[in-house]
Amino acid sequence: MSGVLAACPAGGDATTTSGGSESASTGEATTTTTTTGVTPTEPTTSAGTSTTEGVGTTGPGTTTLVPDLGEASSTGDDGTTGAAQCPPPLEQPPGSWTSQIVPVEDDALTYVADDQGNRIADFSYAGYHRGEAPIPDVPMVLGIGPVDGDNTAHIQQAIDELGTIPPGVDGLRGALLLAPGEYPIHGTVLLRHSGVVLRGAGDGDDPATSTILRAVGDEPHQRVVIVVGSGDNHKWQPELANTRSDIVSELVPVGARSFDVADPSLYAVGDHVVIVHPCTDAWLAAVDGGGPGMDEPWAGNILPLVFKRQVMAVDGATLTIDAPVFNHLDRALSQSYVYKADREGLVTEVGVEDLRIDIETLGGDDEDHAWSAIAMRGLEDAWVRRFTALHFGYAAVTIQTGTQITVADARALDPVAQITGERMYNFDVSNAQQILFTHCHATGGRHHFVSNGTSYTSGVVFHRSTSTGPNASSEGHRRWSMGLLYDNIVESDPAKAGLVVIGLYNRGDYGTSHGWSSVHSVAWNYDTGEQGVGVIQKPPTAQNYAIGGAGMFSGKKPPAPFDQPEGYIEGTGQPGLVPESLYERQLAERLCGR
Repeated sequence: MSGVLAACPAGGDATTTSGGSESASTGEATTTTTTTGVTPTEPTTSAGTSTTEGVGTTGPGTTTLVPDLGEASSTGDDGTTGAAQCPPPLEQPPGSWTSQIVPVEDDALTYVADDQGNRIADFSYAGYHRGEAPIPDVPMVLGIGPVDGDNTAHIQQAIDELGTIPPGVDGLRGALLLAPGEYPIHGTVLLRHSGVVLRGAGDGDDPATSTILRAVGDEPHQRVVIVVGSGDNHKWQPELANTRSDIVSELVPVGARSFDVADPSLYAVGDHVVIVHPCTDAWLAAVDGGGPGMDEPWAGNILPLVFKRQVMAVDGATLTIDAPVFNHLDRALSQSYVYKADREGLVTEVGVEDLRIDIETLGGDDEDHAWSAIAMRGLEDAWVRRFTALHFGYAAVTIQTGTQITVADARALDPVAQITGERMYNFDVSNAQQILFTHCHATGGRHHFVSNGTSYTSGVVFHRSTSTGPNASSEGHRRWSMGLLYDNIVESDPAKAGLVVIGLYNRGDYGTSHGWSSVHSVAWNYDTGEQGVGVIQKPPTAQNYAIGGAGMFSGKKPPAPFDQPEGYIEGTGQPGLVPESLYERQLAERLCGR
């Protein structure tokens, strides 16, 4: 690109810079690199986005949280900044079309609900800082090179030393730079300090120019190579005492960002809260017991609908939150409630970038090797970018109890394991929310772009990515994953002709009573390829959508594995859908006040 439009706050004007990079804030960071040992410099602060957000007022009795988009040093690469650009007018040239349920009015998208109140929600809140700022280029503070033998302790020592540096006002401590070379890893590296970035020299296959972590051995069995975050996968269950209040709105519809609570005095602008819609007998009856086919219906009290959010405004009894809910909260079916999240131990502002993880295996069906390249657990506002992983058994990147995370320009290649359940989820979200995967590529796995979580998973965007040689479908995998957007995904060379490559559908008695595996989810301009098939079905009380795209889409059995109503399918094979990318347009309109 010759220029990049910088993110603008609501109502602001975009600025353009030359050379493909966004305007950087003033000031230069000092960096020092060494090839052996650990050499600290003076603590530096990047030009990244401040984590502090301002409080403003919009009227009597109303307090709001105003996002501070700030300025950040950035590569200007669309793969790392998402699509944070002020939108040009939506051109609709001859031959173009708009969806009947997402029409354009006054140069902005509108959302049409069906007779059950189902509509497409705003997915633009996914990713690092909700897409409101680019990922920062954090200054290097420490640098090391490879040593002979196992490098696990060598890298861990450097990470932990960097973790002792006080964070800057932006929450960042600095980056650890791994020089080009090959680093044998016999254990697990823990990136557990807020504000620390693990950076290599590149993710290519030449150790002379790139940083390659070679995961060696199987001790402990099927370990993770890098754990990013606290390591906790508690699904936001810890709550601050005496902060729970019932939601008293009779219905909070899918896509809504506000609701009334019984005791608003418990909450203030900026609070991090958890919304819970209990899994009651009434709700289970409304969703046909989860639709698990011949298996036992889902049991009560084990699958609550959960949304981790932040309070943006308090107006009387009404709370406004930072991102929408991705399911109806119907008081007639379940009494929802909200509480303040206990954020003790949460890790923020961490990233992995510019490196390669190659897991040593025997090939074929070998399963005695490191199992996942990166597991992100117990964290918020984090990223992985310019990253390649090979020969994992479970995932290249799996995200658990994480929010506002971006995975960009990443490749998940050629997993090694048996081609069967609980394996080969190249890019996986298991109980995480507001996650953006953009410009990623997956090969040779089973479920390439997947939510393997349950009703704790929502607001996940898979954007402008490619899938080659899948053995099963990208999908919500089990038990009411909510709000998945597959936006401009291109499939090729599935393992067999007619393979379901995208499934927003009922999985019946597959696995452990998977049932309705995804709801309120969208395939937008999805290309199933010449041999792939997309299956879109309508869950009870909810809907799934396929709009635009190429190939074949159906909700009927076959190709669907279970007989259920067809979802909303519109415009398959019809080029010229406006907007081309739903996520990009939603983000641009939100950031620029459209």
